Parts: sequence; structure tokens; C-alpha cells
Amino acid sequence: MEFLCYHRDRIGSLPLRQALNEAHLAYMDQYAEEMIARGPTFGEDGETLTGSVHVLDLPDADAARAFAFDEPNYQAGAYRDVMLRRWRNVLGRTMWDYPGGRTGGDRFLVLGLGAATAAAEAADLEAPADWEDREDLIAYGPLLSDDGATWLGTAALVRAPDREAARGVLPTPDGYAAVEVHDWQFGGRPR
Repeated sequence: MEFLCYHRDRIGSLPLRQALNEAHLAYMDQYAEEMIARGPTFGEDGETLTGSVHVLDLPDADAARAFAFDEPNYQAGAYRDVMLRRWRNVLGRTMWDYPGGRTGGDRFLVLGLGAATAAAEAADLEAPADWEDREDLIAYGPLLSDDGATWLGTAALVRAPDREAARGVLPTPDGYAAVEVHDWQFGGRPR
């Protein structure tokens, strides 16, 4: 089962995150084989750390919760909240398989959060065939309920010239209650 975990930073937590960096990396090293994508997110200035995204293939929801809540930065209080959702790897690859590599161009995390109504219809379950250049899609997939039956949104990692272009990865932007775009960079130790 694939999961997307997005830890949002608590304001002013950068010194704590810096102090725990090696513990964080060592923790993530334990999940190297399960990791599909990972990396820090930044504010609009491109420098202020705002969170950390991890996409993993884990046995079940209990394993995903353990991953999210045993993480050293979470345990120390560096994060203000955690979004943990089932996810489906539409592209079928890891970020390390992405042909564009770790550098070059601006990278973004796009989170399309579905409407919280019973009448909400699933949107963008498949990667957009006509988006700018499919080679700019690093990761893409729907956010799902714990049982995988209910669509809750869509998450993508993309290379784009700016935030507005990155937002365009969602073919039906009106199908969402909210869309978040965060600057993102490849994380982890180089492979």
C-alpha cells in the first residue's frame, strides 16, 4: 500500500530541525527500500522551510502511522500537524527513476484537497495526458481514504517554471475545495 505523509513545520522550528537532521536522516535510511519520493517544502520565498513530504510503499495503515508519528522531528515537536493519506503511484516509479534527475528547474508539491461533501466526485485519478510535458511529472496520484475506497484529493511532484504553472498539473482545478502549491526539492541522502 502506498501512502503520502506530509509533516507541516511548526513556526520557528528550524533550529530544532537542524539539530535533529542526522537523526531524521538515519530514521529515513530505515525506509530506503520503501521510499517512492521525499523532500522538504519551502514557502514562497523558496528558503523558509515549511514541511517535509514522504511517499512510501508500506504494508498497511498501522505501519504508515508508525512511520509518521515515530519520526524524530515529530516526536520532538518540530511539526504542527501531519497529513497521512493512502496514495496511488500512477506513474509507477520513484523520484530516483525520474528522467529529469535531482537538479535543474523549479520543483513543487501540489496538493489538491477534495471537497468534504458526500456529493464530491473524484477528480484527476490518472496523470494528465496533455500536461505541458509529461517528463515534468516526478510523481502523481490520488489521495485516498484509509481503505482506499474514497477519493480525498490528488498529490503531485512536478517541475514547472513557477507556482501557477505547477498548479496547472491538476486538469480539473475546480474539482477541489483547496489547492496548495509548495516549493519542493529532492530530499534524502544521494543514492
